[in-house]
Amino acid sequence: MNRLIASLLLTLSLLSHPAILLASEPPPLMLANVFHADIRLADYLVSEKYDGVRGYWDGERLLMRGGEIVHAPDWFTAGWPNTPLDGELWAGRGRFALAVSTVRQLQPDDATWRGMHFMLFDLPAHPGDFAERDAALVRVVAAIKQPWVRHVAQSTVHDLTELRARLTGIVNLGGEGLVLHRRTSLYRAERSDDLLKFKLYEDAEARVIGHLPGKGKYAGMLGALEVETAQGLRFKLGAGLSDAERHTPPPLGVWVTYRYNGVNEKTGIPRFARYLRVRTDMTP
Repeated sequence: MNRLIASLLLTLSLLSHPAILLASEPPPLMLANVFHADIRLADYLVSEKYDGVRGYWDGERLLMRGGEIVHAPDWFTAGWPNTPLDGELWAGRGRFALAVSTVRQLQPDDATWRGMHFMLFDLPAHPGDFAERDAALVRVVAAIKQPWVRHVAQSTVHDLTELRARLTGIVNLGGEGLVLHRRTSLYRAERSDDLLKFKLYEDAEARVIGHLPGKGKYAGMLGALEVETAQGLRFKLGAGLSDAERHTPPPLGVWVTYRYNGVNEKTGIPRFARYLRVRTDMTP
């Protein structure tokens, strides 16, 4: 139900307020690859992956991943430093829909923002490696002195068994997964193994380029989304859509997240792909 509410709210927002999508250039973010077991775990620090909306404070404004300005209340960002901060705008485990609707408000509502947190995990402009940036970030959060601005705790794991146990524990608590930061990495605005995400399933994003009509019980509704990845791969995405989403599908041009289990070796098409939700922080 939360996913459905988030999807419907976003669809209405995109249709009614398209201008908010072009508010700014996308921030220079460090992006994650998918975890693979051949890495050296001793080289990484591990933290929870918070299921919210990526937030980037550029020293003056709070932005989403696609460059959209977040209209947070003045008190939420009061006293923040003039240096960039990277984190997740998070409403709590299992409350992704609330985070989405709150962050996309054009007129911020204090009541909903009181339940939001800015979970900070990096200092993009700091010249040091991640271990040094993390230590500096602890001091930055302490200086801000706001209970809704929190440092994301980092820790070590000794082997893959321990990492999997940590993942299971987080998921059982309603969390999304884990993130691994390479200790010696500099902050670079690119996707690399310096940052890895580890979840029970693989996921990725694709842009909606078509609405395919349904048949049988889905006659008169959406049968599947035609989507295209950033690499130009096109495929149909029908599983995972609710009846309400088939009546009011994600608009053309938006990015959506889908889950899958590996890819077809010949075609590269994701196996058992299932629609998950609209990606709110990627600009059409």
